[in-house]
Amino acid sequence: MKGKNIVVIIGHPDPESYCAALARAYEEGAIESHAQVRTIDLASIQFDPNLKYGYRQRTELEQDLKEAQELIRWADHLVFVYPTWWGAMPAILKGFIDRIFLPGFAFQSPENSLLWEKLLKGRSARLIVTMDTPSWYNRWIYKHAGHNVMKRNILHFCGIKPVRITEVGPVKPSSAALRASWLKQMKQLGSKLS
Repeated sequence: MKGKNIVVIIGHPDPESYCAALARAYEEGAIESHAQVRTIDLASIQFDPNLKYGYRQRTELEQDLKEAQELIRWADHLVFVYPTWWGAMPAILKGFIDRIFLPGFAFQSPENSLLWEKLLKGRSARLIVTMDTPSWYNRWIYKHAGHNVMKRNILHFCGIKPVRITEVGPVKPSSAALRASWLKQMKQLGSKLS
């Protein structure tokens, strides 16, 4: 029985981060549920995260970014695992998105139109986001600013729906037992393929 095609994108610059451990736990659960799982670990691939010319001039994609685009085309479900720093994703993840979610790949705007075509329709996503800010504070004070950028401004813009969010934290003051329980929760999420 063939399961979903899942791409897990680890958006932490440290390959030994807790985010990487959460991603591995999700992958284990997904594989046990017969999903086909591929991983893009941003700490391990080679690319310039700076979209140097914006959209004025094309910046050629490095081989790792070309392969990342092919994996995203292949995927039914994308899982982004990353920390919240200064209310949003780390620079490496933002740079990855800037570089590959390009016109012609993620969206297309007809000339002289304010409308756009969403080229990544048919895919869903899960955001697994670590934080040191308490969840209630992120919701009521920050209004989920970082989540909204990722969910609405990026993924929905490109046609990726639904996008579900799992917050993990506060991580910094957490006990080893609590971190272990979060890993177990990620494995269960993977096994549900959501």
